[in-house]
Amino acid sequence: MMSLLPVHRRTHSLFPELTDWLAGFPTIENARPFGEGRLLRIEDEMSEGKYLVRAEMPGLDPDRDVTVTVHDGVLTIKAERSERQETKGRSEFSYGAFVRSIALPAGADEDDIAASYDKGILTVSVPVADVSVPAEKHIAIKSS
Repeated sequence: MMSLLPVHRRTHSLFPELTDWLAGFPTIENARPFGEGRLLRIEDEMSEGKYLVRAEMPGLDPDRDVTVTVHDGVLTIKAERSERQETKGRSEFSYGAFVRSIALPAGADEDDIAASYDKGILTVSVPVADVSVPAEKHIAIKSS
């Protein structure tokens, strides 16, 4: 006799679930990124024709410890917090070099970028021209 109830089959993959596979690795914040330095935490948004990037970097001297550069549509923020040699207690502060590169949106004006630092937050403002998205173009399909 055949059952009319649906059969729920669980498929088994040769590869474990991605989250199971990554469970053995440290979190991004605890892992030192590959490359030049530690990752800066940022937030970004478009506001009133400007692309704004804010980077969290408390306790730094922007004149001495921070550089902002742009090259080929990529904004790069670098900072360095000098490492403390002695400690008599626990420290959860991050020391060393920090870096973050962000691709600028289409229409970004690389010649008019401004940066300011206030209360531990670096704000970079990039004017963006209104770039209209071209209309979708349909391609005819020939059949033989």
